[in-house]
This record gives sequence, structure tokens and C-alpha cells, in this order.
Amino acid sequence: MENRNLDKALDIVSKLITGENVSERGENAALYQEYNNNAEVYDIVHMSLKKLNLNIYEYNNGLYVSAGDNNRVFGYSNEELRNVLGLRVNKELYLAYFIIYNIITEFYSDTMSSTYAEFIRLEDIIKNVDKTTGGIVDKSTGLVLDEVEENSFKQIALTWDELPVTTVEDQTGARAARNSKSGMVKLVLNFCVAQELLVESQDRYYPTDRFRSLIENYFDDYRGRFAELMNGGRDATD
Repeated sequence: MENRNLDKALDIVSKLITGENVSERGENAALYQEYNNNAEVYDIVHMSLKKLNLNIYEYNNGLYVSAGDNNRVFGYSNEELRNVLGLRVNKELYLAYFIIYNIITEFYSDTMSSTYAEFIRLEDIIKNVDKTTGGIVDKSTGLVLDEVEENSFKQIALTWDELPVTTVEDQTGARAARNSKSGMVKLVLNFCVAQELLVESQDRYYPTDRFRSLIENYFDDYRGRFAELMNGGRDATD
């Protein structure tokens, strides 16, 4: 192993971990070329990130990383994510997770990664969450909150159903808050913007390359695992 290749590979890992852009454009373009054209650099980058429990994705001539399962260093614990979002209890956090799921399904209508919406609006997400929770809670059954597991879909649906669509404070514009549907969605959207997953412009939210790389690679991985399962564990190309 050449010291130069190790140095370049660690430079790439360092840039990715600290959230810098490593792509064919920008100030790290030379590092991206090293990753693409130098097999040893490529291998060291992947080995290093695997040891750190990080996933690397390539999209639109750029590199992106995400935390692996149960990554205590680069991921968020429930408590940490509650603090970041300004939430108090786990049931609000589970609702936030569910809103993120609905944001994804607003952009991608199926697992074909080439099918995605150009942008979404806050009201689109509210309608989508209303639709997906509508079939979960049957108000005629008179469900009692303490009879439902805190992290169940019924609890998520009940938490959402209890919220008004807006509050008086929201009338002048959507405010990020826990006390309304529009406020909860705005909290999650603000978090996605801060994580460089979405970009906001004139009340429209557009997916970034980081967002697309994470979601579309997940779809690709899911299809691959499904194909392998259907082939009895054999290679999907058999």
C-alpha cells in the first residue's frame, strides 16, 4: 500500500464524514477522480467506511455517506433526535419518522427510482399523512390511548388525528411547532433542509442529490434482496 494512496483515501473519508461535497465538480473534484480512477484508493475508502459502520453511495457523479444500523457515533439516538426536532416524547418522534416516510412516498410513488416528483409542498404532505393514517384509526371503535402501544401505527395515527390542521398562529404562515399538523410537518421539513436532504424555495421543497442518492440506493438494495429471496438465495442473475 502506497502512503500516497492511503493519504488520499483518508482525505476522502474525512471530507465525507464532515459533510463536504466530494464530486466531479467543486473543490474536491481531484479527490473524486482519485476515488474513480485509483483502485487502491477506492478499496481503502470502502474498507474504512465499513469499519466506521457508514454506507457510501454514488449519485450523479458525487459521493454520499449515511450511518449504518445502530451507529452510535454518526447516527442519532431517539433522545438526540427529539432534542434536535424540539419534541418532548417518543410518540411525537415516531410521528416525525412517519412524516419522513410520507415525504419519501410523495417524491417516489413506487420503488422504480426513476419515478419521482420534482417538488412537494407542505399541504401535499399533510394530505398524504391524512390518507395513510385514515385507514389505521376507526373512530367508531372508541380506542383508548393507554390501550395502544406507544410505538404502534395506531398510536402514530391517533397522535396525528388529535392535532388540528393549523392554529391561530399558523394563519400568517406555517410555523414549526408540535401543536398542529402543519407545525409538525414544518418541523420535519426544517430538519430535512438542515440535513441537506431538501432545499426550500417559495414554499416548495426540492430533493437534493444527497436525498436521491440515499433513497434510490435503498430502493436498489431492496430490489436486489427481494430478487435474491425469490431465487432461493441464488444470485439474481442466475
